Amino acid sequence: MTEADFVIVGSGSAGSALAYRLSEDGKHSVIVIEFGGTDFGPLIQMPSALSFPMNMSRYDWGFRTEPEPGLGARRLVTPRGKVVGGSSSINGMVYVRGHAMDFDHWEESGAVGWGFRHVLPYFKRMEAVEGGDAGWRGTDGPLHVSRAKMANPLYRAFIEAGRQAGYGVTPDYNGERQEGFAAFEQTIWKGERFSAAKAYLRPALARSNARKVQGLATRIVFEGRRAVGVEVEGAGVVRARREVIVAASTINSPKLLLLSGIGPAEQLRAQGIPVLADRPGVGENLQDHLEIYMQVESLQKITLNGKLGLLSKARIGAEWLFFRRGLGATNHFESCGFIRSRAGEPYPDIQYHFLPGAIRYDGRAAVKGHGFQVHVGPMRSKSRGHVRLRSPDPAAPPEIRFNYMSHPDDWTEFRTAIRLTREIFGQAAMTPYLGREIQPGAGAQSDAALDAFVREHAESAYHPCGTCRIGRSDDALAVVDPECRVIGVEGLRVADSSIFPRITNGNLNAPSIMTGEKAADHILGREPLPASNQQPWIHPEWRTSQR
Repeated sequence: MTEADFVIVGSGSAGSALAYRLSEDGKHSVIVIEFGGTDFGPLIQMPSALSFPMNMSRYDWGFRTEPEPGLGARRLVTPRGKVVGGSSSINGMVYVRGHAMDFDHWEESGAVGWGFRHVLPYFKRMEAVEGGDAGWRGTDGPLHVSRAKMANPLYRAFIEAGRQAGYGVTPDYNGERQEGFAAFEQTIWKGERFSAAKAYLRPALARSNARKVQGLATRIVFEGRRAVGVEVEGAGVVRARREVIVAASTINSPKLLLLSGIGPAEQLRAQGIPVLADRPGVGENLQDHLEIYMQVESLQKITLNGKLGLLSKARIGAEWLFFRRGLGATNHFESCGFIRSRAGEPYPDIQYHFLPGAIRYDGRAAVKGHGFQVHVGPMRSKSRGHVRLRSPDPAAPPEIRFNYMSHPDDWTEFRTAIRLTREIFGQAAMTPYLGREIQPGAGAQSDAALDAFVREHAESAYHPCGTCRIGRSDDALAVVDPECRVIGVEGLRVADSSIFPRITNGNLNAPSIMTGEKAADHILGREPLPASNQQPWIHPEWRTSQR
């Protein structure tokens, strides 16, 4: 019978960090259960091939939402990594910590000990960054983070346009100041994707006290109210001498709790599952970032649209294969912006990903001719959805409903984002490149026209979180307490993006890894790292000025 001190379900961003830290001192044994297979191969390791793995059943769970009423009943894809490294092996490799005020909001909502001053030391512990803000960034952690080179002039033109529009430029949006325009940071190292599997899991598995079991976790096994192991399809029970830690994603973590009898009692009974702990918050509070692609024709033939032919792709592939450089060695998201939508908003609530090409995130529907685009959307939607069991069969996909655009503020925020983007594109820095607006199109000016565009074209940024919310132990809707212990049972924790009370600014890989780092200290009973006294930059006139 397979047995270890700690059993971790999921080898993704948080799970890999947990495996590394829990096995680090050699005193404890760790087993990681992962359903997916190897991450070996160019489609994962080549950064510019990012659109392929998230659309392949070999690497992706293939989840889809229920028809979303706010988006014209469209069903959106919800990619989650089904591979070693989890979603860090199929994501866009953009590295964003989140804003300091995001984490202070977590603490205010009941996640005591998860304020910015508490989490900054863990971000620093995990990073290996060159050239970041001194005192704010880590330099010798497991995770290599690189800064985009921005060889295409469009990247710098976008940043300069942001400056000309009055937003300013920040030297390190992951340091003291997030607000402004900047070069993106990437989890790319020596021309390859640097996933959590490379940073954390492989070094952990090289130790004698850590190993991986491949298989589908079907339920958590309890003796009384204490978790003692995990049932794995075809492999029996993997037993935990100390604790079980679920780090299976915002979709699969609540699913596994529900299958194990932890969740809203009425839902469990409807599926014929005995109720172990009535926790109505399991699977609720689902959040995401929604975005639209604003596409513009390029007057200069310098965009990625000119590199989509077979010959160009062959050259790019060969240069990457032999030298790990060139257009194959980047994710192409190399410049960005974080701005506030209005006066009175204390920190950024709109994010930009700039791409020197006009093409869908999944690599389809490229614009004919040359074009460029920004992915833009609000950061803190008030809409909330859920993940629920469709069936008690562990192999059945769950019901996923984000309720996108269900809050009236979502529409106002998207209109504002589109209009502010048009103003940025209208700056002098973009003039040499700026052709006609491809989408939404110059004719889409009214609120109704912009709403129709959003309804038809908005896409997920693939940042789901929130379904096992962290909070006070007496909070009826919290799923885990501030030490990530599942409330109502013993020997069980959840530590991944599902515990986020509210979504953070930007992409979620970095805060997910941080969650694994910090949870490991709680699990081991260690004193948390000393709190930081760094004070983030907040616009001095935020109450009266939008920029």
